Amino acid sequence: MDQIKISRALLSVSDKTGIVELATALAAQGVELVSTGGTATALRDAGLAVRDISDLTGFPEMMDGRVKTLHPKVHGGLLAVRGNAEHEASMAEHEIGAIDLVVVNLYPFAQTVARGADRETIIENIDIGGPSMVRSAAKNHESVVILTDPADYPLVHGATTTLEQRRKFAAKAYAATAAYDSMISSWFAFADQGEAFPEMLNLSLKRGAALRYGENPHQSAAFYAATGPAAQGIGQARQVQGKELSYNNYNDADAALELISEFRDGPPSVVIVKHANPCGVASADTLAEAYAAAFACDTVSAFGGIIAVNRPLDRATAEQITSIFTEVVVAPGADEEALALFAAKKNLRLLLTGGLPDPKRPGLMAKSITGGWLVQSRDNGGIGIPGRPVNLQRDLTIGGDLKLVTKREPTPQELADCLFAWTVAKHVKSNAIVYAKDGSTAGVGAGQMNRLESARIAAWKAKDAAEKAGWDETRTIGSAVASDAFFPFADGLLAAVEAGATAVIQPGGSIRDDEVIAAADEAGLAMIFTGMRHFRH
Repeated sequence: MDQIKISRALLSVSDKTGIVELATALAAQGVELVSTGGTATALRDAGLAVRDISDLTGFPEMMDGRVKTLHPKVHGGLLAVRGNAEHEASMAEHEIGAIDLVVVNLYPFAQTVARGADRETIIENIDIGGPSMVRSAAKNHESVVILTDPADYPLVHGATTTLEQRRKFAAKAYAATAAYDSMISSWFAFADQGEAFPEMLNLSLKRGAALRYGENPHQSAAFYAATGPAAQGIGQARQVQGKELSYNNYNDADAALELISEFRDGPPSVVIVKHANPCGVASADTLAEAYAAAFACDTVSAFGGIIAVNRPLDRATAEQITSIFTEVVVAPGADEEALALFAAKKNLRLLLTGGLPDPKRPGLMAKSITGGWLVQSRDNGGIGIPGRPVNLQRDLTIGGDLKLVTKREPTPQELADCLFAWTVAKHVKSNAIVYAKDGSTAGVGAGQMNRLESARIAAWKAKDAAEKAGWDETRTIGSAVASDAFFPFADGLLAAVEAGATAVIQPGGSIRDDEVIAAADEAGLAMIFTGMRHFRH
């Protein structure tokens, strides 16, 4: 059967969006309406004739509504194969009428969790009858229509459907129940049972934009958004203007947002990212000053880059950003003057997040490999608040988070720069070396196969920036340098000394730590061990 006529519809929805309009259209086509509880009340209030589910089954809704549709007269009417003599004989013997259309959306489980309900309330919002009807109707889609998305309601206002439509509705229905069960299993595993890595890990993602291509034009791609109650990030940002985001835009914008979130409780700060690596980061008294300092770190890489800020954009900052070609700007907000300036740059994508994620939030990160996935907890380790004035007694505790390993202690400014550089290094691809001075990056060395080369590249970039800006000296002189992992030899540290660094922050833990510490002491450096590595591959 390709095209079928709907004669009887069962409607049972938590979200009443569009249900009255659908029922009205069906009733106008002579469709019998059967409904449950609150849905039946809403339809009657709209003046529609509705048959109660209890009248159809011969049983009342019972057990606080837990049992109402779990009945042979419901599921028999959904699962019976039309044209099958045996099935039709069973229907006649047990007085089971065919149901041609089921309209269901499920109890608001995710919303209940999101509002912080107690365990009993959360359990009560696990739908049982709804998913059962969805699965029954979807299995028998040759003859039965299943609708789970209000956006599809207008497609059946005429009370007829094609087989192609029913197949699409069935596919969407099974995806909906799979996502629903995924949310429930995740809540049980993580929130209720406190598991870090459950035996079965279910991911529920909803397709958003279909992208023009992936990292390269010969690769296809799409964006999928997380559907959990706590989802917040680039996937939930509001795009105010500009071209559609590309695969690389999404990836780079996420890297920028993750780093700027580290500064959400600090002073005005700006992050500039290129190919998922920060090329300039700065904090200052104003957002415009922070942008200027971040841009000066690497004016070449900033061209066509991604910018993220931790304050709503103002006119002064927008003027600087729009003075060069920029792919994407990510901000918690923007004032009217800034929006007007951005509007003149039609291709620039502006994403407003409304806030910044908590950098210390828990969560899992997944990466596909051949034959499986690698899953790990987020790298949410950090020390201090970057950009905030440092208190030596609070932030430098021997035997605490930080360990002084050299004869010389860092000055308060050196310590502040160490914490700043350490925060940025966490977001730089390994091997990572970051020089910082006075609350801004001086040079960034990323993604090299050895740490010595990263230290040299970062120093060379700082020297190049000084020449372009016409400064008397490179900003690595008097700077702090951060290494995302330990120095395996003293050569990387000596490269930093040669560049003019006076303080070092690194995890420590090398078998040659004593050799590296001795080199630092000989050079008069202050060096801190964090005991925490920040590889980023």
